[in-house]
Amino acid sequence: MLEVDTLFNVLISKNGSDLHLQENQKPKIRINGQLNEIGNQSLTRQQIIKLLSSIAPKKDWQEFESKGDFDFAYAFGPFRLRANYFHHLFGLGATFRLIPSRIFTIEELNLPSCVKNFVKYRSGLVLITGPTGSGKSTTLAAIMDYINTNFAYKMITIEDPVEFIHGRKKSIICHREIGDDTVSFASGLRSAIKCDVDILLVGEMRDEETMRLALTASEMGILVLSTLHTNSATKSIDRIIDTFPANRKNQVRPLLANNLKAVVTQRLIPSVNLTRRYAAFEVLLKTHAISNIIRTGETFRLTSEIETNRSMGMMLMDDSLLELVNSRKISKEEAYLRATDKTKFV
Repeated sequence: MLEVDTLFNVLISKNGSDLHLQENQKPKIRINGQLNEIGNQSLTRQQIIKLLSSIAPKKDWQEFESKGDFDFAYAFGPFRLRANYFHHLFGLGATFRLIPSRIFTIEELNLPSCVKNFVKYRSGLVLITGPTGSGKSTTLAAIMDYINTNFAYKMITIEDPVEFIHGRKKSIICHREIGDDTVSFASGLRSAIKCDVDILLVGEMRDEETMRLALTASEMGILVLSTLHTNSATKSIDRIIDTFPANRKNQVRPLLANNLKAVVTQRLIPSVNLTRRYAAFEVLLKTHAISNIIRTGETFRLTSEIETNRSMGMMLMDDSLLELVNSRKISKEEAYLRATDKTKFV
């Protein structure tokens, strides 16, 4: 009978990023952004129950059966996988995201050079944003590893689940997982603020309370690193403001204007020959003008402000896409699909 470890070995051997299992469908893996079927047989109810239950903690499996979904991390040899189990219209399903077995450096990922300066912010909020599967966690891990390698700080991560495990270097790093170590992101944040922490990594800012506490921590002298599922700097700022009720927006805008230090948005684009993916970035860095734009709610002005400040490391996503096209790394068609100003790619 099919074993889940066999599927994980296929995922790893083919350099895939995700394994998708759904009842009444063939297993699929994502390679360089494209889904590929593996095997010839669709999964039956009996098979998928055996596959999923074989690696899930017993108490979590019981919770999954009653509540319909849950997330956890699974260790497979030197690898870790982030698992999401769910119910769907035709039965059970799961998605496994392969977490790289080692943490890549800022240089290996070709991240914007300005990310090394984030450690100079002794407080404030730094956001890494992008769609699902765009490498946000990998980027945050590289930044954390750079800090851990070069500086002696106390860092706490609050994740659901914990993905990258940071080894002992110069810093103290405490990993906390939602469910096992703390009830929620908000609960973990409230506790972390009391722990003499220098840098807080919040896996995702999902709700109003988490965002409020992250902003409070950043104002208290803590550097907060977090992620959002947004496709641009402008949408990231609007998303935070719009999370709060109308009667609180005017309180949040100055708080965000004072404490937001940087937004890095990233997307992974298939290469011309479809053998790999390249990252395109948008970078917003705090300036007096950008703080005023956030404070007044005129976020439509951010695009021109980013364009004006390219010399200090800011960049628009369209310009990053254009650089990849001009260097023949991605096709004009792929860039066009993701561009805001599509006239650049006609």
